[in-house]
Amino acid sequence: MQPDFWNDKRAAGVPNDIDMSAYQSVVEVFERSCKTFADRPAFSNLGRTLSYRELDELSAAFAAYLQQHTDLQPGDRIAVQMPNVLQYPIAVFGAMRAGLIVVNTNPLYTAREMRHQFKDAGVRALVYLNMFGKLVQEVLPDSPIEYLIEARMGDMLPSLKGWLINTVVKKVKKMVPDYHLPQALSFKQVLRDGARQAARPVAATRDDIAVLQYTGGTTGVAKGTMLTHGNLIANMLQADACMSQHGPDGTSLMKRGQEVMIAPLPLYHIYAFTVNCMCMMVNGNHNVLITNPRDIPGFIKELGKWEFSALLGLNTLFVALMDNPGFKNLDFSHLKVTNSGGTALVKATAERWQSLTGCTVVEGYGLTETSPIASANPYGERARLGTVGVPVPGTAFKVIDDDGNELPLGERGELCIKGPQVMKGYWQREEATAEVLDAEGWFKSGDIAVIDEDGFVRIVDRKKDMIIVSGFNVYPNEIEDVVMAHAKVASCAAIGVPDDKSGEAVKLFVVKRDSSLTAEELKAYCKDNFTGYKVPKHIVFRDSLPMTPVGKILRRELRDQA
Repeated sequence: MQPDFWNDKRAAGVPNDIDMSAYQSVVEVFERSCKTFADRPAFSNLGRTLSYRELDELSAAFAAYLQQHTDLQPGDRIAVQMPNVLQYPIAVFGAMRAGLIVVNTNPLYTAREMRHQFKDAGVRALVYLNMFGKLVQEVLPDSPIEYLIEARMGDMLPSLKGWLINTVVKKVKKMVPDYHLPQALSFKQVLRDGARQAARPVAATRDDIAVLQYTGGTTGVAKGTMLTHGNLIANMLQADACMSQHGPDGTSLMKRGQEVMIAPLPLYHIYAFTVNCMCMMVNGNHNVLITNPRDIPGFIKELGKWEFSALLGLNTLFVALMDNPGFKNLDFSHLKVTNSGGTALVKATAERWQSLTGCTVVEGYGLTETSPIASANPYGERARLGTVGVPVPGTAFKVIDDDGNELPLGERGELCIKGPQVMKGYWQREEATAEVLDAEGWFKSGDIAVIDEDGFVRIVDRKKDMIIVSGFNVYPNEIEDVVMAHAKVASCAAIGVPDDKSGEAVKLFVVKRDSSLTAEELKAYCKDNFTGYKVPKHIVFRDSLPMTPVGKILRRELRDQA
């Protein structure tokens, strides 16, 4: 479908296109917002709020340190491995101001996953929280990392409170294992030293890479998605355009400099990065960072402190919140926007959320490769449950058959996406890029979709065997490759099965090579090699697995049996 097919299908107030000439780089968006909204709150966490002015000063100090005290050059890669804490936006925007490419790294990664990412991206510097120091020490000898900057949980808090939090984290909760990294620089010291110098402006263009965002592939090896300054600016403007839908009073739903957005999804995940770090910033809005969203009582206590107007979440999180008795006592009178992404929204969850909060949950669709938002539902009564809405402004969709021919409305086929938010390609993987991006700029999503005559899109199946656990992609090939390395395993296959808590869970079918192998032994092995969400929840031993005549395991048959 041509982009103009959707022109009369968007809600009032949502434009059909975006103005890409508005900004040259993410740094320009950041610096302009910090000046315009200097006295407004930008980020809050653990009881401390940073204004846009403070965020500007702290990130400039971080940039100045990198420029004056290291030999890092524009275009070099710096990994940032942190949960949602104030140090994250300071480090990320500071690194970008120094001209570096940010490699967002999941703090829950195992040593194996970290090694792959740091090597593949050629990471020269790493900013991490001291809780992960032991893992950093383990992977350092096998990585190209030269500079370590170590943050502690309480770094950004007043000295006494910060010391108290750091002591509790280390001594009481025992969350900091012993390690030895004498070369690591302290995050606080870096800010102090950098504050004495001025950061040199670095000119970035819209075609320059801003972020390397790692995503699995059907091959199971995580690939670095090259997202440019232009990609991120486009998606920020597109998300902003969707949020400018007219409310009942005929004005924009989200008001500049007035909204409080709750941010429980990790900022290192591209969805939260685009919406919380970029879209809220361009409007001078306030993000409340939730460091540990799994601590539901703590999360609800934090919600009670704010007149929050927007929340970004996913199905599992909504269910966990609503299952806590304290949730219904919160004040929802300011809540206008609840966005669901990362994994399919369950109808019953959406209906329950609406009845409890009075706010409709709207679902969108996207991929790391589309920065990530590709389509979104209108807010309020115009939302269509069970669909992922219509393409965001400036974006075209089409569905194709196996031969690449475009199919008419109402027919199912592979969804292809074209727009300014589509990635530049995969880092140093031209073949993998050519498989998904054609010469005209159409990106093949690997998802099977149907577009109806009103322009609304339904995702009906996944072409890939990918499993989505709590919004995170899990690739069966990766699970199988690692499990096959276990000496007692002859063959195995991983599939996704429905799960009440996480949407889907990993189920592993195993044929033993050694009869002494137990499920406990295999699970322990998986825990050593995978981030928590990838660890199989169910392990089933079989005498054999269904295969094609050429010996390819039939996951579809296993799914049908499961």
